[in-house]
Amino acid sequence: MTTDARYDDVAEWYDATLSGDSPLASMPRETALRLLGRPAGRLLDIGCGGGSHTAAFSAAGWDVVGIDVSEAQLRLARERGCEVVLGRAESLPFDDAGFDAAVSLWTHTDLDDWPAALREARRVVRAGGACVYLGVHPCFVGPHSLFVEGRGVPRLHAGWYRQSGRYEEAPGISATGLRARVGATHLPLAEFMQAFVDAGWTLEQVEEPGSRDYPIAIALRCR
Repeated sequence: MTTDARYDDVAEWYDATLSGDSPLASMPRETALRLLGRPAGRLLDIGCGGGSHTAAFSAAGWDVVGIDVSEAQLRLARERGCEVVLGRAESLPFDDAGFDAAVSLWTHTDLDDWPAALREARRVVRAGGACVYLGVHPCFVGPHSLFVEGRGVPRLHAGWYRQSGRYEEAPGISATGLRARVGATHLPLAEFMQAFVDAGWTLEQVEEPGSRDYPIAIALRCR
């Protein structure tokens, strides 16, 4: 099953449960807006999904274009009035240096080639432009860590953390969560971070948003 077909099957559920107006959407959205800083031109939202974050970036003053592989999710984004394009993060259908900044939320665990996506983002953002990313924390969310809804203390399982790549069955998958429906890709923390450096980005800010003892997310701003 392709990535776009997986999310086509869960688009409405995902939008209602984990994105859209869900309380779970406020932290990543507010974090990304803060790290992006003052709106300054054209912004590419990579993996925009149903467009709820895209619409928020637009409302903040950015000229936003969203891109995603799921036509079902893009339909929701268009209903929100977003300008969106069907396409893959690993091969963006845009000219070099055509954007002032890029943003992406919760995508590295769904991409087949994370380094390629970061290289493509670097290609389409002008020199000096920013890239903001927020995604699941590789240390506490993944095949090795059962951390249902990010509550309490994660239960870690030996032999899984350093296995990078695609997984659909693992001790860290909750039967009721997103990954039981669509699977995921895991990258250990060092591999995840090094991909930014190798793509030519300079890290400016790294955060673990929220107040939980064990963070579910990691956020970065690069330039």
